[in-house]
Amino acid sequence: MKAISYSRYGGPEVLAFGEVRDPKVGPDSVLVKVRAASVNPVDWKAREGYLEGLFEAAFPVVPGWDVSGVVVRPGVAVSEFDVGDEVIGYVREDFLSRGTFAEYVAAPLRTLARKPRNLSFEEAAGLPLVGLTAYQVLLKVLQVKRGETVLVHAAAGGVGSIAVQLAVHLGARVIGTASEHNHDFVRGLGGEPVTYGEGLGERVRGLAPEGVDAVFDTVGGDALKVSANLLAPEGRLASIADIDVVNYGGRYYFVRPDAEDLRRLSELAEQGVVSVHVSETFPLERAADAHRLNEQGRTRGKIVVTVDWEPEDT
Repeated sequence: MKAISYSRYGGPEVLAFGEVRDPKVGPDSVLVKVRAASVNPVDWKAREGYLEGLFEAAFPVVPGWDVSGVVVRPGVAVSEFDVGDEVIGYVREDFLSRGTFAEYVAAPLRTLARKPRNLSFEEAAGLPLVGLTAYQVLLKVLQVKRGETVLVHAAAGGVGSIAVQLAVHLGARVIGTASEHNHDFVRGLGGEPVTYGEGLGERVRGLAPEGVDAVFDTVGGDALKVSANLLAPEGRLASIADIDVVNYGGRYYFVRPDAEDLRRLSELAEQGVVSVHVSETFPLERAADAHRLNEQGRTRGKIVVTVDWEPEDT
């Protein structure tokens, strides 16, 4: 099959488009014909070798953990999906090798859910990783409740934009950091935008003089120190970007595949609670350009890679 792969760590130039081995489908896996896959910062961090302490790489590595596509063969023990079912997945295993930037991916059942019927394949591909991250942090780590005030950093980004929508759905007031040209976008999600950078603490205090009940950090660095000083008594702090959050009494979180959480996210998308903004799409063979754009860190919503598609022969 055609895929993007890399045989050594490095910059976008190590990504090559060509033939790789077809995936084998285990008993509890599903072979998915890929329609689209989205780019996440973790993809280029893995490509650079930054995750070597967490994930063993079996080269050549096909990158990508997000996918939307169509089931073409369920594993022999699978009864949950049939041929032709449209699915989404956060297809992360505990090693780097069999990613989603390919014509096909063998996805374990624990990584899959049915695709939201109201989303395009491109939009749906942008939901799993960022959606699960936002869902798990807000509901399971921060345990956000109705009436609370939540500060979301990088509120116009992939994770941030979903987090704003979910927190609003939970009944929270949401303050979101964003550059000025993204303020209207954040307002459209239901958040109150503030410009990040110098003076952020004062700007947030102006909106929430008593402090915020929860902070969802997606950027790390100086944002953590500022955030810790903005917490109300009994306030909670979580970061997906900086392990130093523990030094401020918060919790670091790495998203995990969870089929039930993903199913719930799909339902929320169909109910119109969450939507995915796709800022740009690239064909599979231009995945390196998609990585370069994502590395700039200024994307509104999601960057998606699309795969040429033809129906399977029957």
